[in-house]
Amino acid sequence: MHIKTMAEYAANGETPEVLFWVGCAGSFDQRAQKITKAFATILDKVGISFAILGKEESCTGDPARRAGNEFIFQMMAQNNIQLLNMYGVKKIVTACPHCFNTLKNEYPALGGNYEVIHHTSFLQSLIDEGRIKMQEGGSFKGKKITYHDSCYLGRANNIYEAPRKVLETLDAELIEMKRCRSKGLCCGAGGAQMFKEEEKGTTRINFERGQEAVATGASVIAANCPFCMTMLTDGIKEAGKEENVKVLDIAELIEQSMK
Repeated sequence: MHIKTMAEYAANGETPEVLFWVGCAGSFDQRAQKITKAFATILDKVGISFAILGKEESCTGDPARRAGNEFIFQMMAQNNIQLLNMYGVKKIVTACPHCFNTLKNEYPALGGNYEVIHHTSFLQSLIDEGRIKMQEGGSFKGKKITYHDSCYLGRANNIYEAPRKVLETLDAELIEMKRCRSKGLCCGAGGAQMFKEEEKGTTRINFERGQEAVATGASVIAANCPFCMTMLTDGIKEAGKEENVKVLDIAELIEQSMK
């Protein structure tokens, strides 16, 4: 895929409709790269002019701040804000709730004011506007899907309905886990836990969450976050169900089901 960068748009004196903030996982993690491709394919199909920062994009600083290194966070944030403001960015869409939360809620204090949208909300608005049209009897028709609320989208930003509304368009059966919405269980990766060894306990959080997902009888677990994706996939493997249960991002589900 050739996706234009902000630098290419700027060189032609043009401005894209949105900046797609890819994030570290979406750029470097092999599994999360598929989410990036799926979302970019959707944007392409519906004819939205979008750009990425490419090599100019760096981490938002979320893991550094969560791990307690405020100095590194502010340094990274200020570099990003300088770049975004130089390009005159107004609207950012991202497939990572961690990037979303940081750009939306933590950058304004440092001079970075943008309209930041998580990809599930963006997909919902495209469906509502009729720009995304679904196939009749798509690949997930009649299948049982359970949806995992990520902490940074759910509790941190109160976004519970948009992802579910997007999933409703698949004609699948949505089964909720016992702990869902504001009572949802963390996948175990938030707050920079993704990058450290866990403290000793009786079980791993992602194993427990994996078992909860398997217990619903769903054949698909819908995720909205690359960190949750990694943790849930490991949880499903531990439960010995990787053959029968797939973990897919909402963008992948839509990309496979749209016309």
